[in-house]
Amino acid sequence: MKDYKQIAQSWLDGNFDAATKAEVKQLMETDPVGLEDAFYRNLEFGTGGLRGTMGVGTNRMNKYTVGMATQGLANYIKAHVEGPRSVCIAHDSRNNSRLFAEISAEVLSNNGIKVYLFEDLRPTPELSYSIRLKKATAGIMVTASHNPKEYNGYKVFWCDGGQITAPVDKDIVAEVGKIEDPAEVRFQPVPGEAKAPIETMGKEEDECYLRDQLSLTLSPEAVRRHADIKIVYTPLHGCGVRLMPEALKRVGFTNIIHVPEQEVPDGNFPTVASPNPEEPAAMAMALAKADETGADLVLATDPDADRLGIAVRNDEGKMVQLTGNQTWSFLTYYILTRWKELGKLNGKQYCVKTIVTSELIAAICKSFGVKCYNVLTGFKYIAEVQKQQEGKTEFVCGGEESYGFNLGSFVRDKCAQIAGVMVAECAAWAADKGMTLWQLLQKVYDEYGLYVEKMVYIVRKGKTGAEEIQKIMADYRATPPQVIAGKKLVKVIDYLKPEETGLPKSNVLQFFNEDGDVVTVRPSGTEPKIKFYFGATGADAPAKIETLKAQFVS
Repeated sequence: MKDYKQIAQSWLDGNFDAATKAEVKQLMETDPVGLEDAFYRNLEFGTGGLRGTMGVGTNRMNKYTVGMATQGLANYIKAHVEGPRSVCIAHDSRNNSRLFAEISAEVLSNNGIKVYLFEDLRPTPELSYSIRLKKATAGIMVTASHNPKEYNGYKVFWCDGGQITAPVDKDIVAEVGKIEDPAEVRFQPVPGEAKAPIETMGKEEDECYLRDQLSLTLSPEAVRRHADIKIVYTPLHGCGVRLMPEALKRVGFTNIIHVPEQEVPDGNFPTVASPNPEEPAAMAMALAKADETGADLVLATDPDADRLGIAVRNDEGKMVQLTGNQTWSFLTYYILTRWKELGKLNGKQYCVKTIVTSELIAAICKSFGVKCYNVLTGFKYIAEVQKQQEGKTEFVCGGEESYGFNLGSFVRDKCAQIAGVMVAECAAWAADKGMTLWQLLQKVYDEYGLYVEKMVYIVRKGKTGAEEIQKIMADYRATPPQVIAGKKLVKVIDYLKPEETGLPKSNVLQFFNEDGDVVTVRPSGTEPKIKFYFGATGADAPAKIETLKAQFVS
């Protein structure tokens, strides 16, 4: 087996372009640690695709790793899909996103697979939507979501509009793994074989996307009465700027306030350290704009506009950033209340949440007689339930704590645009009842009890970091804590045991104490992090969260 130095030398000796070879040579001469990290492994094509820092090397996002992934996908499609074959492709505002999208389009076209390529940047949820609109075989979204500027990624979707799941995901991974040399990739047309067409998508698809999204609104009268609610919106230099303001305008809101410095799509994300609406620092400029203008609501989307962050005014008039759990709790309550008022609930509806998302959502669903599915972390598992239940029962909404939410069946992934419109509509509905969104959240707590959640992560980079994260998980499996926040451990769920969980195998552990408080430990699938999710209930929940953090994250 070759070591990283031999693999790096093969890039110097192989059929790679001059710029790539020069960068490899520079790493060899000046950065031995960087050289090892760039070549010690192949960038893993996981069950959702690729994600990593950009640069040369087998463990980096570059035109060669993207080309190899696309060739593997093409090989799978050609081997397993009969009849017409086509793939929709979109990309966000990140550096090299357009390049990677065009490379993917060319490789697929050279493999005889038709491509629908968006003319410019578009949100991930619109990519999901376009797959079903075009009746495509699959989809590719070039994005690293909310990661810092050094990253890019490559998500693969299937014909239902959701990200690939079992068994398709493992089979595609296997095909990608067979591509060991860029020479196997059809970067150029094959003599004697016809290229498939590359068709451009744009405004026509945007109109369909907007039309279907806006059909989901529930309180148009309330919006008309409160059309002038002041809403600050920031796309954080991403692609949400294309359609989110237009969607809010079309649903009836007239007072959308922009953050000009963050309106321009820019893969360097110059005004934020990380374009993640979960991070308070990323929301700072929008919150300042809200205070400057007296706005009632802040909406922020990440670079590919699938995650939504919000801030609202509390009873003291201060803008407060809400967690994903808080937002989806009051939004689920609002949506189910309106469905009930409109006579749309008949016992055949369901919602979906992930195992690390607040149990408050399950409690809300139960009170309305709506089934709530609990699935693994990742919106693809929510979409998988939608696929399994299609034609049987009716999907209402689904959410995950990491700022992802969806409503309706048009998009099979999280959609910040749908979520943002519904949050604004909910604000108008609450105003009709003399409440702010903050007061609506407190009303939910009064009715169901106080639920508090917190996620904390530890970053461990590189090969040694990955090994350390795996050791942490192994240690917790070998010797689980016997006391959680001062209370006896009563249950452990190991998601590597599908025979016990009924869910696909996943490297996740959950610990429950006798009060029902929970700690979930999970390595990130997309970043060099291990994440700790803490959940507590009751009047003393905030104090218990701090105790849990001190116990697990020193």
